[in-house]
Amino acid sequence: MIYFHFAELINLIFVYYLCKVKVYRMKRTSIGEFEETVLLMVLILQEDAYMISLQRELKDKANRSISMGALHTTLSRLEKKSLLTSEMGEPTNERGGRRKRIYQVTAAGKIELSTIKEMRQSLWDRVPEFSLKMGNAY
Repeated sequence: MIYFHFAELINLIFVYYLCKVKVYRMKRTSIGEFEETVLLMVLILQEDAYMISLQRELKDKANRSISMGALHTTLSRLEKKSLLTSEMGEPTNERGGRRKRIYQVTAAGKIELSTIKEMRQSLWDRVPEFSLKMGNAY
């Protein structure tokens, strides 16, 4: 379950309303499986969602080894789709005074993830139990 602060909830409701009102006029932003995984990882890491930690966690938890360039491209694409925002964190001594770019999932990003989860769950709910047993494989 995803938890929200009150202000985030109001923003989420507003964005949801806008999406529902305009859905017949505009195409829904679609994201791929890897973009979905990156958004989920940003949600999981919260204030620790920066490039190095995202790359490490994607490898450790999702078994996805990805270059920094490919991750940067994906994060930029998600920002352009307004599913992510980023801001520079405070300088740290371990980074020689350099700052980290911290990523956060937007309300639109949370709606997108929720929509994907509901769609996948509705499909899984329709799969007959016997279909998943190995004896019925083709």
